[in-house]
Amino acid sequence: MEAYDELLRWASKQGIEVHGIEAKRIPGRGIGIVASKDLKANERLIYVPAASLRTLTTVRPEIRNALPPPAPKYKGTPVHALLAAELLLETPTIKKKYAPWHAVVPTRDDILSTLPLAWPTSDHEKLHSLLPYAARAHLTKQKAKFEKDWQLTRDVLLPKLSLSPKGRYSKQEFLYHWLLVNTRTFYHETPATERLTKDDKMALQPVADLLNHSDEGCEVVFDTGCYTISADREYKQGEEVYICYGTHSNDFLMVEYGFCPEENKWDEVCIDEVVLEEMSTARKKWLDGRDFLGKYLIDERNLTGCYRTRVALMLLCTSRSQWERWVDEGEDGGGEVQKMVDRIMVRVLEKYLKRCMEAIGELEGCGPSGEMVLRRWRQIERLVEKSLEELKVEDN
Repeated sequence: MEAYDELLRWASKQGIEVHGIEAKRIPGRGIGIVASKDLKANERLIYVPAASLRTLTTVRPEIRNALPPPAPKYKGTPVHALLAAELLLETPTIKKKYAPWHAVVPTRDDILSTLPLAWPTSDHEKLHSLLPYAARAHLTKQKAKFEKDWQLTRDVLLPKLSLSPKGRYSKQEFLYHWLLVNTRTFYHETPATERLTKDDKMALQPVADLLNHSDEGCEVVFDTGCYTISADREYKQGEEVYICYGTHSNDFLMVEYGFCPEENKWDEVCIDEVVLEEMSTARKKWLDGRDFLGKYLIDERNLTGCYRTRVALMLLCTSRSQWERWVDEGEDGGGEVQKMVDRIMVRVLEKYLKRCMEAIGELEGCGPSGEMVLRRWRQIERLVEKSLEELKVEDN
C-alpha cells in the first residue's frame, strides 16, 4: 500500500486534508477507503481545496486554445474531451507533479478490460449484442460521445500541435484517458461552467476519487472554494466508507463504471423492446404524440410496471379516443381494464423472461467481461420473476 501512503503524503502538500480514513485492498473489490478509527456521523473525512482540482480552467492553454471552447448544448468542445486531452498530452513536468495520483489510478488493462466501450474487438460484438436493452442503448450514446471527442482530438488538436494520432497519441490511448475521466470525475459547477450543460461540469480530484460507490453514502458538498466529504453515519474502524455516484440503475453503472452491484435500491429494468413489440405502428405514433413512447420500467417499487408502462398498455385495451380521454383526465380505466393490463404485462414479462434465459445460456463461459453481463441478466431474471409472482397474485 506504499503507493497510497505516498498519495496521501502528496495530497497533504496540495492542501488536501484526510481524517480518520485510509486506503485498503478489499477482497474481490480492489482498493477502497475504510475507516482507520471509529467515525461519528457528520465527521469531516476529506477536504479538497479548489486549487488541487483538475478542471476546465487547469487545462493547458495550448490545448484549450486549439479547440473550440465549451459551449451550451455541446456546440463547442466538451470539458470531458479537454480533460482527456490534457491527460493524454501531459508534459513531463505535469506528469511528475501528478505522479502519486497516476500511480494509483486504474491501469490501462483495468479500464480497457472492464468497461464495455473498450472491450477487446474479438469479444465486443457478441457481448455488446448480449447487453440488456437499456445498457445497449446507453452504450450507443456513450460511443457517439467518444467518437465525436476523438474526432476533435484527431482532426483538430493533434494537427495543431504537430502530433500524429499514432503510438502515444493513438485512439486507444485517448480512449483510456477518456474513460479515466469518465469514471473518476465529480460534478463541480463554477462561474466558468455555470452556463454549460450538466455533463460539462466536471472535476478530477485526487484522493476523493478512491471512494467506491454505494446507493447510499457520505455527504459530498462543494462550492467554488472546496469540496468536503463527511460521514453520513457512524462507522466502525475497518468498515468501508462509500459515496453515491448517483441514483442509477445497474445498466447505467455497468456501462459507465464497469461494475454491477448486487444491492442497488435505484435499480430498474427497461422492458421497452417487449412492450413495443405489442404495439402497431399507429399505436406507437399515438404514444409518441402524447409523450408515452418508451421508458417502460419495472423495479422493486413498481413490480407491476411503472405508470408509463401501464398507461401504454391501456392503449391495447380500448379505443384511441377512450385512451386519450383517460390520459387527459388521469384515469386508469377502472378495475376491469387494469386486470387486462395485468394480463398483458404477464405475457410481456414471460416473453422477456425467455430472453433472459437465452442470454444467460449464451453468456455462460464467456470470460471476465461476459461474467459481468451474465450477472446483470441474472439480476434482471430475478426481478422479472418477482414481478410475475406479484402480477399473478393480484390476478387471483
